[in-house]
Amino acid sequence: MTIPVLFIHGLWLHASSWDPWVQLFRDAGYDPQAPGWPGDGDTVESSRANPDAIGDHGIDDVVDHFAAVIERLPSAPILIGHSFGGMIAQKLLGQDRARAAIAIDAAQIKGVLPVPLSALRATLPVFKNPANLHRAVSLTAEQFRFAFTNTVSEEESDELFQRWSIPAPGKPLFEAATANFNPHSPAKVDTENQNRGPLLLIASGKDHTVPESVTRATLKQYRHSEAVTDILTFPGKAHSLTIDSGWREVADACLTWLKDQSL
Repeated sequence: MTIPVLFIHGLWLHASSWDPWVQLFRDAGYDPQAPGWPGDGDTVESSRANPDAIGDHGIDDVVDHFAAVIERLPSAPILIGHSFGGMIAQKLLGQDRARAAIAIDAAQIKGVLPVPLSALRATLPVFKNPANLHRAVSLTAEQFRFAFTNTVSEEESDELFQRWSIPAPGKPLFEAATANFNPHSPAKVDTENQNRGPLLLIASGKDHTVPESVTRATLKQYRHSEAVTDILTFPGKAHSLTIDSGWREVADACLTWLKDQSL
């Protein structure tokens, strides 16, 4: 049976930003799909036109949404998530809903302490207004360049912004920011699960939004589990590594790791 693969996007990117990955993984023999988050439109344009549908969805809403997608699949999938999608993938893997997961520049989970200044600046458009807890927030092209595309040309950055950027709910960021003060935080992941499938954490050395230090601190959270937990770093890449002109290098590395896991 062909193995299903679910791609999970993060904040400010539409699910269709995974289209090149979906085609590559289909060509590699998998059965891939990239569903949107709750409230996302079918297209970038429809998502931009209706931000109210996107706002006020938190981490648990997104986890439940993808859990329902998984239940309709013929077998447990491989999960590949970027940014907050990487956190969602880890939560679902910890719940034994997937056979493996790859978390790319994943948002910090409960227990991860470092919050670098660049990460605070990248998320300031949300945190500057407490009312954004229940709203969807859009980035400007300049904010997108700092948060995502600081290692590519300004021309490529603008093209990626116009092609893939959509409003994002503020709620997940507020939930992650308060995770270490909330014993029941939705950002908590079962990092001690001994029986879960293998996990690959991918870090980007020049990521402003999820710096490499956050990914390495996430790895330490898994120290009490004997399940496979690997880390791979791309020193020269930024948060846009899944969508910019260097995406294929990252995707090929994911395929290689899955092959090494006999998946």
